[in-house]
Amino acid sequence: MAQLQLKNIEKVYANHFKAVHGINLEVRDGEFMVLVGPSGCAKSTTLRMIAGLETVTGGEIRIGDRVVNDLVPGKRGISMVFQNYALYPHMKVRNNLSFGLRLKRRPKPEIEQATSDVSGILEIEELLDRLPKQLSGGQAQRVAVGRALIKKPQVFLFDEPLSNLDAKLRASMRVRITDLHRRLKDEGRPATVIYVTHDQTEAMTMGDRICVMKDGHIMQVADPVTLYERPANAFVGGFIGTPEMNLCDAVLTDAATDAPALTVAGQTIRVPDGLAPRLKAKDGPVTMGIRPQHLERVELGTPDALVGTVSAIEFMGHEVYLHVRIGDHAFIAVIPSETYDRKTERGDRVALRPLGPRLHVFDREEGHNLSLASIT
Repeated sequence: MAQLQLKNIEKVYANHFKAVHGINLEVRDGEFMVLVGPSGCAKSTTLRMIAGLETVTGGEIRIGDRVVNDLVPGKRGISMVFQNYALYPHMKVRNNLSFGLRLKRRPKPEIEQATSDVSGILEIEELLDRLPKQLSGGQAQRVAVGRALIKKPQVFLFDEPLSNLDAKLRASMRVRITDLHRRLKDEGRPATVIYVTHDQTEAMTMGDRICVMKDGHIMQVADPVTLYERPANAFVGGFIGTPEMNLCDAVLTDAATDAPALTVAGQTIRVPDGLAPRLKAKDGPVTMGIRPQHLERVELGTPDALVGTVSAIEFMGHEVYLHVRIGDHAFIAVIPSETYDRKTERGDRVALRPLGPRLHVFDREEGHNLSLASIT
């Protein structure tokens, strides 16, 4: 395998629309890197430039020790798994798997052995004599992965490969793909993977590291735990996590003292002790962020709690989503089912208090996290 480097990569189309804005990214040898972001953020465009399916307007793409900007896809040492599987409908699974090797005129015994090895790894031996139309979505996706795997490329590219599957099958395929990546590493054949998705659950459960993109820019690159606990900016904080982070306008006061405070919808709370000493901000408008899991329901009248009105209640089994309106802001608090007061109804007044240093303060204009250093 090989590491992959993107240096100042740009993509500008003929109509002068700039889709990718000079991004820099290094994917380590054997790493599972996920590109994630909302529709239109240019994650698939970036992947297609790596594959050679889109031309690069500016910058350099390096795979291993080679600059590949001007190489055709077949010469880049990559294999790609597409969203729609892209299997040849007239070929049986056996021939779909071996097609790339047959094009390279590899010896027949080598092709047969490789087909046997890959079908065994992906547990599709019983499918080898079927046509694609006879496969389920999950089976077709495993065949598509096998066709990429059999060529032993330097880099694997996945373009939203699970988006056509139902929720249960997506969860199953997430596990299969990550298990395959670990197995290859354990066998001394580490696979460098770049995986594109708009689903942050896929990103968080599959990636060694995650590259969060927005409007052709990279917002943050980090491991899943860091993205969740230390979002670099309000966009990452709001995009990563389910339910999404509560974000609202606030005013910071006494930032230079030992007792800074935040005012939200006319209510003032002290900044938690674990955050206050390291808050890198000045008095004025900010964006307050707190994850639903980091809000606790407390008694009315409890200090440093925000009071609002229950607008909806969602029972999720092991937890309850409590939707609370605080001024003009909609908050969600995740309450463990065993501690939830089942007498609570819509229209009730409730108090929510941020848990310790888990509260975030973001710059109102730039969006960057002013409280990063405080999170341990």
